[in-house]
Amino acid sequence: MHTVFRIGEVRKIDKKSPLYEVDLKLTSDDDQQLRQLTNRIREESSWDTGWYRMSKLLLKIGQFNKAEELYMALLEQASNDSDRAHIYHQLGWLKDDQGQYKEAASFYEMSLEIKRKTLPEDHPSLGPTYNNIALVYNNMGDYSEALEFYEKDLEITKKALPPNHPELAISYNNIGQVYNTMGDYSKALEFYEKSHKIYEKALPPNHPNLAISYNNIGQVYNNMGDYSKALEFYEKSLKIREKALPPNHPSLASSYNNIGGVYNDMGDYSKALEYSKKNLEIKKQVLPENHPDLAFPYNWFGKIYRSMKDYPKALDNFEKCLSIRQKALPENHPHLALTYSNIGDVHRLMGNYEKPLAFHQKALNIQENIQCNPLDCVLTYINLGETYREMKDYSTALTYFEKGLEIREKK
Repeated sequence: MHTVFRIGEVRKIDKKSPLYEVDLKLTSDDDQQLRQLTNRIREESSWDTGWYRMSKLLLKIGQFNKAEELYMALLEQASNDSDRAHIYHQLGWLKDDQGQYKEAASFYEMSLEIKRKTLPEDHPSLGPTYNNIALVYNNMGDYSEALEFYEKDLEITKKALPPNHPELAISYNNIGQVYNTMGDYSKALEFYEKSHKIYEKALPPNHPNLAISYNNIGQVYNNMGDYSKALEFYEKSLKIREKALPPNHPSLASSYNNIGGVYNDMGDYSKALEYSKKNLEIKKQVLPENHPDLAFPYNWFGKIYRSMKDYPKALDNFEKCLSIRQKALPENHPHLALTYSNIGDVHRLMGNYEKPLAFHQKALNIQENIQCNPLDCVLTYINLGETYREMKDYSTALTYFEKGLEIREKK
């Protein structure tokens, strides 16, 4: 009973079989890393008991369907508003992880409504709900709303907790994520580094949240074009995740995705394809068919094949990405705009000049009506300018190039 093993090598038994062979090594009673991690997990779950603890564990290891079944059973048995608010909150978290953002928002709002009946506006219990409502808005592409709710959460968390508490690190991390998405990389790095300093003091070195922190800092460096720094932080993140998580965990897929992206930007396309395939393999195993996160690997394949000048394969993958995003995301989501722009660019590179104009215009219609990363708008203006230039409509091309330059100079 209660035996703990370290995972060594994980090998697929047969290409045609879904089975894996796993090398396990029994841990000793004086394993310092295991003791640190166990104590931390025990602290994190100290407020939960029995089936609540089990359902949270199922969520953490990506067993979403089993977690939902258990939460719905607990909801039927809930005898007071406090329990119901907690279960609604956890169901919101689960639906968000599954990419079902409207359902997630609905559950979070039910939780918030119950809590507001009995609690003051700055009560610590409201913080996690504000945080997760913000996360849903962020995933839906409404970044100003996301920032507003994240800041409400941060205000509560700073009052309620000591300055080096891990929950405060989560608040800083989330605000950094919104700034990163909006293209304000200096602000993003500022908040990510605040978060990381807390994690380094408060968490054991192999804790999954530390992996998230390394990953996010790597993402900012990648966006700033510092690829060696980005790779350094992404690999630190991957090293922790490979030790701490099961081999098909979604967070491992995220690491493979990001490392593949850096190799693509560095021009190492074989490495980029290798990591992107690992990413897709995991996501196909753990996500529903039209989950929005499944679009990311296809998007990367499209970018890689475009860089390799294999335009038919690039177009095929961008269209797979578009098909998923059209089903899973609101019609004005920034990710849809980027996909339209990518498809338009491939058509231009293939010499089909009428099609790219239509796709770039679709992208621009979204970007001009929402708060998106200004550099995404620059990309669309450049793509439109390139298309008109190749059609020898130089005055229109110049207009779009100047619009792109104007935004860049402001940045």
